[in-house]
Amino acid sequence: MTTPTNREIHLASRPEGWPTAENFRLVEVPVPEPGPGQVVVRNRVMSVDPYMRGRMNAGESYIPSFRVGEAMDGGAVGEVVASASPGLAVGDTVLHGLGWREYARLDADKARKVDTTAAPLSAYLGALGMVGLTAYVGLLDIAAMRPRDTVFVSGAAGAVGSIAGQIAKLRGSPRVIGSAGSAAKVEYVTRELGFDAAFNYHDGPVAEQLKAAAPDGIDVYFDNVGGDHLEAAIDSLNLHGRVALCGAISQYNAEEAAPGPRNLFLAVGKRLTLRGFLVGDHADRMPDFVAEVGAWLREGRLRVDETVVEGIENAPEAFLSMLRGANRGKMLVRLA
Repeated sequence: MTTPTNREIHLASRPEGWPTAENFRLVEVPVPEPGPGQVVVRNRVMSVDPYMRGRMNAGESYIPSFRVGEAMDGGAVGEVVASASPGLAVGDTVLHGLGWREYARLDADKARKVDTTAAPLSAYLGALGMVGLTAYVGLLDIAAMRPRDTVFVSGAAGAVGSIAGQIAKLRGSPRVIGSAGSAAKVEYVTRELGFDAAFNYHDGPVAEQLKAAAPDGIDVYFDNVGGDHLEAAIDSLNLHGRVALCGAISQYNAEEAAPGPRNLFLAVGKRLTLRGFLVGDHADRMPDFVAEVGAWLREGRLRVDETVVEGIENAPEAFLSMLRGANRGKMLVRLA
C-alpha cells in the first residue's frame, strides 16, 4: 500500500440539539491488514445521510448508535487493495457499509461487487443504491402509488425526495408537488426535475401552500420531513390516501420531543394509511428496482444531481451541511 496511515472520523461526543464540528474527531490509525475471508478497501466515495444523526444519540433504535471514541460508519464504494478471500480480488470495486474512513477492513461477504462500466461509482450510493431504492419502494410499495394519483413529496430537492418525485412522474402521476427550503430549490425542483409545482416552506404555513398547490387534494404523501409537513399532508389527503413515512428531518435535532400531528383524527374518517418503512427490509426489490431505474438512467429520463465535498477531513462539514439542507441531490464525500 502506498499510504502508511489511515484517516478516519470518530464520534468525539454526543450532540445536544444540532451537532457541531466538536462532536467529530479526525484520527490517524494504521492501515489494516485483511484476516481470513476479509478484504481491505480503499474508499473512493462515501455517503452522509440524515439517518446518521439519530445514530449519534444514545439509546435503542432500529440501528445501533455510533460509539463515542470509535469510528463512525455508513455507505461507501471503493477499490479492493488487499484480499484474503477467494470471492473478491485486488482491483474489484465494491459497495459496503464502512465509510467515514479512507481504508476499510471487512468480511468479504459484507461487500457487493459493482460494475463501474454500467454506472458511475457514485451512483451506487445514490440513484442505484440505498437512496434510489428508498424512493422506489416508498413510493410504489409502501404508498402504493397509482398512475392517477396526485403526489406530494417533502424535501423534494434532497437525495431521496428528488428521485421519488421523478419516479412519480415517470410512473404516470398527473401532478407531483414538492416542498423545498429556498426559492432556488423550488426553481430546481420544477424546472429541472419536472415537478408540476413546488413551494418554499419558509414562505408561509405549509398547509396553506399545499392546499394552493393541490386544490383537489393529494392521494400520496412521501414524507421526508415530518412535523408541520405531515400535519399539512393529512389535511390535504383525499379519501384512502396513503403516506410513506420515510424520515422526519425537521425533528432530528430537536432537544425536546415534538408534538404529533394535531389532526391525526382525520386519518379515521378519511381511511388513511400511514406506514413507516426501512429500506433494509426490502432487499428483495433490488432486481426490479435496478432494472427499471437503471433503464431510466441510461435513457436520460431520470436526472441525478450530487453535491460533492472533497476529503475525509471535510466529511463532518458535509454531514452538517446536509442536515442544514445545503445539498442539491445526494451529498457525497470524495476520498480519493
